[in-house]
Amino acid sequence: MRDRRLAETAGRRGERLASWWLRLHGWEILARRVRTPAGEVDLVARKANLVAFVEVKQRKTVAALDFAIDERRLARVAAAAEVLMSRFAEPGDDIRVDVILLAPGTRPRHIENAWIG
Repeated sequence: MRDRRLAETAGRRGERLASWWLRLHGWEILARRVRTPAGEVDLVARKANLVAFVEVKQRKTVAALDFAIDERRLARVAAAAEVLMSRFAEPGDDIRVDVILLAPGTRPRHIENAWIG
């Protein structure tokens, strides 16, 4: 139980850092931790006419980031994004799934349009 709480705390900290990073780069955070029957989206962000459904992954080492995200996880985020599109996107908006990878001692790695399904 303690390990789960620590992971939850670390996850929330990672999402705060990713939000900060996105805002520094001109994004507006529309929502955090949005749950749907299809899955959860960590962050929903907007920049002009682009809405990004963002998966945030934090690891203890930079090397571990290479294994932090897989196709199955991205598919769940994409399915959740599909459910949420009508809630956050306006007609004419572009929509994509992004990933932000975080590890100590390195800048966040923002992978744009990570899901092409």
